[in-house]
Amino acid sequence: MIYRVHQRVASEWRVGRVLLAGDAAHLNNPLGAFGLNSGIHDAVNLAGKLGRVWRGESGEELLDLYVRQRRAACVEQVQAMSIRNKRMLEERDPEVQRARMEELVATANDREQARAFLLESSMISGLQKSEAIR
Repeated sequence: MIYRVHQRVASEWRVGRVLLAGDAAHLNNPLGAFGLNSGIHDAVNLAGKLGRVWRGESGEELLDLYVRQRRAACVEQVQAMSIRNKRMLEERDPEVQRARMEELVATANDREQARAFLLESSMISGLQKSEAIR
């Protein structure tokens, strides 16, 4: 059987005491290696919130915040980057390939653009965006 590149994000990440994280919550194509990284981001975010709820420092509504933050990160960042990578690899038009390569070279040669690219592709900027969600 040939692997079909695909990606999905669960519509519900929490039902009562059951929460989803990592591949159970979102699958994305392997182009870019975002699956493991985003799963770790889920685990870190959820662990901190679960600890606070378990210790009685916060109510269970904090778990809904986890869902809002991490689902948004998956839909808005991880899925978008995965789709972009897949399209780049599938591109067959040499002119478009050349233009994309020139864009990447220009980004690499510009300190601010390179930094922004690295923050985005490492998903660090996604952490900052999700923390802003309340």
